[in-house]
Amino acid sequence: MLPIVLCVFFGTGALATLIAATTGGGKLKRVSARLAALRREFELTDPRETVTDIRREERKLSSIPWLNQWLAGANLGPYSSLFLYQAGVSVSVGALMFISAAGTGIAACLLYWHSGDAVPALVLSAGFLPLPFLYVQAKRRKRLSSLERQIPEALGTMVSALRAGHSLIASIGAVAQECPDPLGGEIRKCFEEQNFGVELRTALVNLLARAPVQDLRIFVAAVMIQKDSGGNLAEILEKVAQTTRERFILRMQIRVHTAQGRMTGWVLSLLPVVIGAGMYLVSPEGISVLWKRPAGLKLLYTAFGMDVLGAVIIRRIVGIKT
Repeated sequence: MLPIVLCVFFGTGALATLIAATTGGGKLKRVSARLAALRREFELTDPRETVTDIRREERKLSSIPWLNQWLAGANLGPYSSLFLYQAGVSVSVGALMFISAAGTGIAACLLYWHSGDAVPALVLSAGFLPLPFLYVQAKRRKRLSSLERQIPEALGTMVSALRAGHSLIASIGAVAQECPDPLGGEIRKCFEEQNFGVELRTALVNLLARAPVQDLRIFVAAVMIQKDSGGNLAEILEKVAQTTRERFILRMQIRVHTAQGRMTGWVLSLLPVVIGAGMYLVSPEGISVLWKRPAGLKLLYTAFGMDVLGAVIIRRIVGIKT
């Protein structure tokens, strides 16, 4: 009876933590933002104060002070903030960690309640740990892919503006005004940085840091070379746009031809895990031989190693770089 009570108690606490991490804190953040705005409005300005770097925005890694200090001490701040920004999510790293821990706790409690065996419940529930981070990674990949699809059209707009007699900065401003998000927002930040006095080379490097896309690297390299050696920028960018469009078409053709291989890799990699989890839920006693006997453990380790090796080999086969 005591394990069931502890399981319910822990699951309730994990569920409350998950809800608080995902939905809580909205009113507190709005109140804090209003108080900070009022404080900035009424405080005295000192002309000798240091200039703030507008290219970087300080972002808390967690709303919990000790967790924020620990994450900052582990040097996770710049990389994690940039990763979350590229994914287009507003949650912090601490919130993702709480969601991961709370979901794992709930899954472990449910599995333990169903089977009564703690070890396999913990092992199976550990699969929930990377899910929030994999979700953020999937959103980042989707956002960068959407940004990459907009580049040829944006370069076409820039070429038209240059041929109409506008300067490079004005053509960047035209793209920032007409191009939709996510590329429009990134170009807009680059344009605003340049207007606030940041050197164009630095603004373009910051653009590449926010959007690490190969086609943008080609565009930035073309602009840098033109500024150093001269030449017809409109013609250069037109060729860059044509190259980018051809690379995108080639990439889509490769994805079509390798779709079956990628799907085969996913099915073959996940099928043993799904079948094992289903057998455990249906008959825990029958599959428990795999971790209760030495021969079963050897078979389990061998199957896991072969599954990972097969997934890596299939990924290397279908992962054609363009």
